[in-house]
Amino acid sequence: MAVVTITAENFDNEVKNSDIPVLVDFWAAWCGPCQMQGPVVEQAAEVLDGKVKIGKLNVDEAGNLAQEYGVMSIPTLILFENGEVAKKEVGFHTLEQINAMLP
Repeated sequence: MAVVTITAENFDNEVKNSDIPVLVDFWAAWCGPCQMQGPVVEQAAEVLDGKVKIGKLNVDEAGNLAQEYGVMSIPTLILFENGEVAKKEVGFHTLEQINAMLP
């Protein structure tokens, strides 16, 4: 499954109302570590297809959501289960570290 672009407009539908866990990468185009995290997130989306939905949320475009979920540094990965925050990790993560976050 491809990485889903998460926006303020589709957040409820894609994240809160998802039938499967959702891992959201909070990122920005100007963030160096975010650029390193991007390909790993893409790889995770391929490997975890059907088990976990993977999404990317640009904090410059949806700052209200970043603020709501306490994102102070990026990249931040937040795992949502049943619409609620289950885990939150800050900084670059390898595919193995991402797998360790998942249920």
